[in-house]
Amino acid sequence: MNLNKVFVLGNLTRDPELRQTPGGQSVCSFGVATNTFYTSRTGEKKKKAEFHNIVAWGRQAEIISQFLKKGSLV
Repeated sequence: MNLNKVFVLGNLTRDPELRQTPGGQSVCSFGVATNTFYTSRTGEKKKKAEFHNIVAWGRQAEIISQFLKKGSLV
């Protein structure tokens, strides 16, 4: 079995959306923006944003929707 682990640290781009599956399981989806700062070849400092769509399930989904909002660090 292969396992990949990723840590995404950034700010929420929108309020989390909580919904329920037909079986009653909680599902929360939200967007996270991460920023990268770098210096170009000309010496100019630049900032680049990357956007990630995240889905959380179960109790974790409920906690996210309860405590986090747009702009929150996560």
